[in-house]
Amino acid sequence: MSRSTTIKLPHLDISPTSPQTLSPRTLGMRGRSRSSSIVKVEQVGEDSVEESLDRSAFPNINANWVNVKGAWVIHVVLIFCGKLVIDTIPGMTQQLSWTTVNLTYLALTYLMFHWVTGIPFDPSLHAGAYDDLTLWEQIDDGAQYTPAKKWLFCVPIGLFLASTHYTNYDPWLFAINLTALILGLIPKLPQLHRQRVRFMSHDLSETPTPVDSSFPPSGTQTPLSSEKSPLITVT
Repeated sequence: MSRSTTIKLPHLDISPTSPQTLSPRTLGMRGRSRSSSIVKVEQVGEDSVEESLDRSAFPNINANWVNVKGAWVIHVVLIFCGKLVIDTIPGMTQQLSWTTVNLTYLALTYLMFHWVTGIPFDPSLHAGAYDDLTLWEQIDDGAQYTPAKKWLFCVPIGLFLASTHYTNYDPWLFAINLTALILGLIPKLPQLHRQRVRFMSHDLSETPTPVDSSFPPSGTQTPLSSEKSPLITVT
């Protein structure tokens, strides 16, 4: 014994939509230009399970050295050696020498910790999980307020205080050293973790879909029709 079932399907009109039937709002999107921002802050990196597994697959030798024995003392040794080298320059005064040491240290550490991204030692081991992260963001797996990061945060402050003292609190040199210190410490703040400041970047997310006679916009393909819908009988 069979029972018949009737299914009623709605009528779909898939005929091309002419530009005359488009709304003024849709037509206004055709000439809309790509938006841009002077300064834009973007977040990089992901905290997905896959990314976490890729980072923990092998030790990150690019960032683990900061916790090795003697890694903290090397900063003081390099600063002392740099001071001795700069003092050998003829005509170098103590004020200019300490300022040069401070600016050089801040510039080199900025390039090392906050400018270069990725890892130079076989990055394929981590499947590109560190490609968008700086060395500072890789240290201690991105954890904040760790002993290593506290030390790296305090070293430039101590060097700034020493250079300020040995420059006899000269206002111009103080302003230069303070400005360099602020620029060197801002990227170390937890609020800027994995944040990138982009200048004159285009926002592709607001780019409208092109509209022409052969590519009608979304929402205009299923108009209501007064025609009767076809019936399909299933036995």
